[in-house]
Amino acid sequence: MLSAVEIARGMQGALGFLQRDPAAPSYFENTAEACVRSFLVMVLVAPLHAALMLIRFSHVSVAAGEFEIIAVEALRYVVDWLLFPVLFYEIARRRNWLGLFPRYISALNWVNLPAMIVAVIGVVLATLVPNVIGELIRLALQALFFYWFLVTTRGVLNIGWGPAALLLVVNWAPSLFLSLIVDRFLGVAPGIG
Repeated sequence: MLSAVEIARGMQGALGFLQRDPAAPSYFENTAEACVRSFLVMVLVAPLHAALMLIRFSHVSVAAGEFEIIAVEALRYVVDWLLFPVLFYEIARRRNWLGLFPRYISALNWVNLPAMIVAVIGVVLATLVPNVIGELIRLALQALFFYWFLVTTRGVLNIGWGPAALLLVVNWAPSLFLSLIVDRFLGVAPGIG
């Protein structure tokens, strides 16, 4: 498991990207071992993700049973977490970024921890306020997460906004598609109220 020192260092680096700290990438070792180890963040984030899923499924109707929802959502969580690193590996190979691959994926994995903490707080807040304000909070959260991805990408890969935005699309579009497939499979229908 990850130590408290590793978690503090990962959080500090992840938050450093938001502060546009040029030293933020140095918080993440550029080794295969560190990259593989950063996937343990998935275990730390899982309870927060489960909390978000509980909130989400309390506001929609679903055709699937509880076991099916848990199994499919758990599978989606793992696939969604691993999808971008697999896609990015091929992009990195073609763009001669393989030397930065471990640090970049480590940084993105660590960004997920503080981002998920912010997401849980934001989503809980959005459920407590009127719908219009709740939607504004959700949009602001999405904008924050897109920005966080962009500044992390720029900071680690040392690229401009355009290529970073293309990588954001490569990250976000398959994830959105996966969500649509899962929702269709589970028979998710909007709001119970």
